[in-house]
Amino acid sequence: MRSQFRPCIDLHNGQVKQIVGGTLHDDGAQAERLQTNYVSPHPSSYYAELYRQRALEGGHVIMLGPNNTEAAKLALETWPGGLQVGGGITDQNAEQWLALGAAKVIVTSWLFPDARFSLQRLQALSSLVGRDRLVVDLSCRRRDDRWVVAMDRWQTLTDTQVNAECLALLAQYCSEFLVHAADVEGLCRGIDRELVERLAQWSPVPVTYAGGAASLDDLRLVNRLSAGKVHLTIGSALDIFGGSQVLFEDCVRWNKGELPEEQ
Repeated sequence: MRSQFRPCIDLHNGQVKQIVGGTLHDDGAQAERLQTNYVSPHPSSYYAELYRQRALEGGHVIMLGPNNTEAAKLALETWPGGLQVGGGITDQNAEQWLALGAAKVIVTSWLFPDARFSLQRLQALSSLVGRDRLVVDLSCRRRDDRWVVAMDRWQTLTDTQVNAECLALLAQYCSEFLVHAADVEGLCRGIDRELVERLAQWSPVPVTYAGGAASLDDLRLVNRLSAGKVHLTIGSALDIFGGSQVLFEDCVRWNKGELPEEQ
């Protein structure tokens, strides 16, 4: 078993962007503090086609706020069945996104009305779309020695901690977890090593971790820390997103087993 590189298409106001996760806000002066690492000149379909050509399955399209629906649809049309989609997913639109070509739907905030976890909502959505087509996003912020699930583009802390008990319960109703470490997302200063280790220990289903990856060695590190159980999304550090630390084609070669696990 080897950890895999999982690609992403992050959408903000209809454009493909790489954003510092902790700076996403909805309102007024706070919204003006958004830190953007990269705004792509390419449409979402460019990246969907790139990933399709390289057979990079398990990637995700994330709609960060409004005005992203058409861009998300375009990505799914480009590679039907090849990408997961998240951002504003509810019981009212999940089936529609699957019909539009999403491999799976990713749900977060809708599971936490008033920032409180609703098992009833998770059970209902799982019954609606099927456990194998559902991913739960447990993106979180670190508070002392624990990780707390954050919703609404990582602005609001919920009543739920990411731990063994939580993952065991939720895994009964979904087939994967997506975990953004919001405190390090977009900073390219390294991953949350302890979180990666814990996710590997705690989760009974596959996990994709995102946040802070700054080099191909971080992919090797995730592979070693998790014994290949946790996959890694690399965003801002990638050359295809304006970064200089990681070559996209090296990630493709890693997934094919063409690069060694130890450098």
